[in-house]
Amino acid sequence: MAKGFYVSKSLGLVGLVTGAAALVTIVALSVVYDREKTRNTKSPADDGVTATMAVSISTTQSVPKDPWDHYRLPDALSPVSYNITLWPRLQVNQDGLYIFTGQSAVVFECKKPTDLILIHSNKLNLTLINGRHARLTGLGGATPPTIKDSWLQVETEFLVIQLNGKLSAGKIYMLFTEFKGELADDLEGFYRSEYTEDGVLKVVATSQMQPTYARKAFPCFDEPAMKAVFHITFSHRIHSTINTTKDGFEVTMTRFEPTERMSTYLLAFIVSDFDHVTGSVRIWARRKAVSEGQGDYALNVTGPMLRFYEKYYNTSYPLSKSDQIALPDFNAGAMENWGLITYRETALLFDSEISSVGNKERVTTVVAHELAHMWFGNLVTLRWWNDLWLNEGFASYVEYLGADYAEPTWNIKEQIILYDVHKVFAVDALASSHPLSRKEEEVNRPAEISEMFNTISYSKGAAVLRMLSEFLTEPVFARGLSSYLNKFAFNNTVYTDLWDHLQKVKIRLPDTVHNIMNRWVLQMGFPVVTIDTTNGKITQKHFLLDPDSVVERPSPYNYTWFVPIKWMKGGVEQEQHWLLQRAGTSITSGSEWLLVNLKMSGYYRVNYNLENWERLLNQLNTDHLVIPVINRAQILDDAFNLARAKIVNTTLALRTTRYLYQERDYIPWESAIRNLNYYILMFDRGPGYGALQAYLKKQITPLFEHFRTITANWTKVPVATSPSLRYNQINAISFACMTGVEACRVLTRSWFREWMRNPHRNPIHPNLKSTVYCNAIAAGGVEEWDFAWMMLKNATVATEAAKLRGALACTKAPWLLNRYLEYSLDPAQIRKQDATATISNVASNVVGMPLAWAFVRARWSYIFSEYGGGSFSFSNLINAVTRRFSTEFELKQLKQFKEDNAHVGSGSGTLALEQAIEKTSANIRWVAENQQHIINWFTSESR
Repeated sequence: MAKGFYVSKSLGLVGLVTGAAALVTIVALSVVYDREKTRNTKSPADDGVTATMAVSISTTQSVPKDPWDHYRLPDALSPVSYNITLWPRLQVNQDGLYIFTGQSAVVFECKKPTDLILIHSNKLNLTLINGRHARLTGLGGATPPTIKDSWLQVETEFLVIQLNGKLSAGKIYMLFTEFKGELADDLEGFYRSEYTEDGVLKVVATSQMQPTYARKAFPCFDEPAMKAVFHITFSHRIHSTINTTKDGFEVTMTRFEPTERMSTYLLAFIVSDFDHVTGSVRIWARRKAVSEGQGDYALNVTGPMLRFYEKYYNTSYPLSKSDQIALPDFNAGAMENWGLITYRETALLFDSEISSVGNKERVTTVVAHELAHMWFGNLVTLRWWNDLWLNEGFASYVEYLGADYAEPTWNIKEQIILYDVHKVFAVDALASSHPLSRKEEEVNRPAEISEMFNTISYSKGAAVLRMLSEFLTEPVFARGLSSYLNKFAFNNTVYTDLWDHLQKVKIRLPDTVHNIMNRWVLQMGFPVVTIDTTNGKITQKHFLLDPDSVVERPSPYNYTWFVPIKWMKGGVEQEQHWLLQRAGTSITSGSEWLLVNLKMSGYYRVNYNLENWERLLNQLNTDHLVIPVINRAQILDDAFNLARAKIVNTTLALRTTRYLYQERDYIPWESAIRNLNYYILMFDRGPGYGALQAYLKKQITPLFEHFRTITANWTKVPVATSPSLRYNQINAISFACMTGVEACRVLTRSWFREWMRNPHRNPIHPNLKSTVYCNAIAAGGVEEWDFAWMMLKNATVATEAAKLRGALACTKAPWLLNRYLEYSLDPAQIRKQDATATISNVASNVVGMPLAWAFVRARWSYIFSEYGGGSFSFSNLINAVTRRFSTEFELKQLKQFKEDNAHVGSGSGTLALEQAIEKTSANIRWVAENQQHIINWFTSESR
């Protein structure tokens, strides 16, 4: 039995604390990408407890007058520690609600004299104490003033306490509150998750605090810089050995060791009936999942990754224990709660018989991402959310290093190009983009904070830090990180503190780290670097996907960057060059082809004079392997996007795909497919789609036949040390079926039919399930759909359920898609965590897109209130339903949607909605200007 833990064989309580645990599991952690609001607005009540809700005093004035009308805490008070007791009820009360009760005593220091206490509290019913919402006492001889008035400020989520005198600077005080809240299924704060095991409904009390939901669990100073030590005690009842009586109930009291000094958003606690598997760390999950070995893979990779990070950071793991837990209901992919990391089941559990290699890679990279945060983000924490990019961008970059250490044969570091660099290019090339670091005053409201959890913060942050590491060299970068972490351990920073410590590591640069990197951090977008190989001239220009768009955001650097240029000539790497102005010289190639941005180490696009483009195209067509695999993907992606921006001819971009019939590597093919997918989205509802489909069929057929050969007519799994070969097999089948390769359609239908005949034996290899399920359901009817739905409802492995849920959106029957859309908002059919993703899946179907758009418009108010306007998934939902928009009618509908729902709002999807309007306008112009000659090109090339 570990110190500080009550041991119970039945109950799991996993705590964010430094203490060790045996069979009791209490958890603390949180990082979310999506959030949801509770559907229950009724105030929780419970037997024997008098709870009152104060009248809200809120303001609608645009300029706040009083401190409690601002969203930021004043700087007069600083928390030292919390003593928190919580009791979640895992059965409904007499009002049909799940509730929790608690007490909190926060010790704080007064930094400046003040007669006002502001502390966050949201959706908590506070028990009145002598007619006030809290009790204030002094410590160490301090005499507290009496409380003059108190109320809950709902709009800004504050408990406001006015005093009859001032608190004294340098003195220590304690604020005590008693409260009650609903243990709702809203996936925020302290919430409820449910699952069925062996026919029995089980309830889990779990938490998600990031970014602003700790205040839903207990009153607290809920900002990242307000670090404190937490003392946590839990009361619980399920199948535990009883050790006390509380309010007439026999309960177990479990007290945890005090935490390290930490932020509220990193706290987590979970009460469950889970089991765990133990090694150097512990993996918690549903008992059946653990007994089936689904936690074994995560256990095997976590230990090595922790050792890698300790060496990489040159800093020991800061805590005495590490727990990871898979939850049935969790809105984010994972959350880096300190000492207790929470995950969706699909991000932590892996079944070697059912899950695919892609599922395995996801577990590896998500675990690597969250473990990276244990130091960068948890030990040293951002001061405010405007610098979220440094926290998430860093973890998004370093996850590839941790995953590569755990699985060195996968070559996973190359995939940052597809999953982050190319991905964020599409967003950061818009006039409505934003810088990595925003001004603090731009990020105040909870919805504005949630909106920062976006592709810019994660993927651009990763790309820019990778570039920094490349030109500093990885050893120099790591030494600077170690210095930074040791200097600011258990404290908060701003991003420039990292620049200071990297600058201390001596290396030759054209300017300071500050001056180089601030150009990438403080201005949005990125440059296109153009090289004229005839005279060596190099120029840079802010790249905009729509050249007619207007950039309204000013730049402190006039949209110029310090650009590191790695390049090769005729296949030979040359000395690195820096472009420090809008124009420069010194890169020439003579008669040889020239390639800039080797391995895409820099965050920019590249254009050449026509002669060099022709040389590169000739090299691709004669011997493409001479060009590095990442740069083959770069040539495709740059050419297509330069064409959309009217910088090069569209025909030139299309010509980069001619060589693909020879290509066998995954990264170039994936790059090509993503870019050609834009053409599919623009044309698949019009008369020119047939010509496009015929050309793509011609190009994909050799790849399809290649895999048919090496798999002995689909009877064997390709032998490969890296998952990328198997990913390309998926591309071959998916694209072949989409473009009408009959052998592909016969193959997928026959496999699915064989499974339908014997549901207990699935003949489809796990790697191919997603594409086979989708294509078979698309080609089938209600029988195939109902079979897949039945298998989804019976699935016990989360990754299998996810594949089926996605495939069900592939049907071409409108009535089935409408039925599925209705299911998406019924938690009895589709878990709330999967609702917006399900609607998005339907929208990705050409038949389903108008149905999903109509559904979202009709239900927006309900979706927004029920599923959370602060949810990161809302931006994904808006992107999904509008990605095909390319007509004036659709643009008009989109603008009308924005106007009609102004009173409802779009929360964290606000920026996504603005970008959808921008992209739709650009699509309209692009189709008008390019459609006919593109169709003509496809027609001539497919003969």
